[in-house]
Amino acid sequence: MENANKYRLSNQEIGKMVHETFGQGFRSASELTDGWANMAYSIMLEDGRKTVLKIAPSKDKLMMRYEKNIMKTEVESMRLVAANPALPIPRIYTYDSTCELIQAEYFFMEFVEGTALNQIRDSLTPEEREVIIRQLGGYSRTINDYRNSFFGSLQPDGRRSDSWAEVFGGMLEDVLADGKDANVALPVSYEEIEKEIARASGLLTDVKEACLVHWDLWDGNIFVKDGAISGLIDFERAFWGDPLCEYYFGRLTQEWSNAFYAGYGFNGLTEVEQRRRMLYDFYMDLIFVIECTYRKYENQDHIKWTHENFKEGFKRLQAL
Repeated sequence: MENANKYRLSNQEIGKMVHETFGQGFRSASELTDGWANMAYSIMLEDGRKTVLKIAPSKDKLMMRYEKNIMKTEVESMRLVAANPALPIPRIYTYDSTCELIQAEYFFMEFVEGTALNQIRDSLTPEEREVIIRQLGGYSRTINDYRNSFFGSLQPDGRRSDSWAEVFGGMLEDVLADGKDANVALPVSYEEIEKEIARASGLLTDVKEACLVHWDLWDGNIFVKDGAISGLIDFERAFWGDPLCEYYFGRLTQEWSNAFYAGYGFNGLTEVEQRRRMLYDFYMDLIFVIECTYRKYENQDHIKWTHENFKEGFKRLQAL
């Protein structure tokens, strides 16, 4: 997705960064256009190896509150889970937060063989898709099995608490504050939204255990090769929270819920869990709309969809 925050590089800049990390030059570099936030390049090194270079937006770009330190979060969470050989997580080669070579953070990671699921899903049979989603359920469970003593950010200066209700309530407040700061017009008033969120906040008190949550495991971040998952990427929005925040527990993937649940290892959501998940869906609905302004999206079809999706999410929130 095209957006104004992406940090594009010249071949000279790429050459300096490649040499700094690998001590050699590169044969070719091509932009990876599927990302929605960061800039990424697929690079062929002089020795024939492939790598991916990912660049955060420069510090002067307007970012949402939840996007603070997300590249550092991505590197830390990927290094954490990549230590488990059962997970198909690409290795991080180097991470540079100094902003000395370029005016942005960046990292090089292992190239993932395969194709993003969102690019091939329409060509898959239902049986082939089910195999992949079952596998995703198992991988998601393994990620969520990482536990922590507090909820919230992986970063010390981020939002943290012993209370999930406090942390997630704060996450919702942050997104609404972003909308107000940027004068984003929503289909309903901010006051109405805040009222409904406050009414539903009691649903969060049942969550007592902080688990590692990827949060962004949609089909664009799932790579497939030879009918199986070959890589899981984009851990930049990971946090310690409720596993039910994971994307495939949500309403946008209900068609494949049974396959995901089977791989995850349980029979489905209870009524209380379903209601809590609706609140997590609404958090995502808010981000979808508000980020359009921050990233200066130009795709009017996508912008229209975010508003229609928000309206559906708000109806569900009111019904909680």
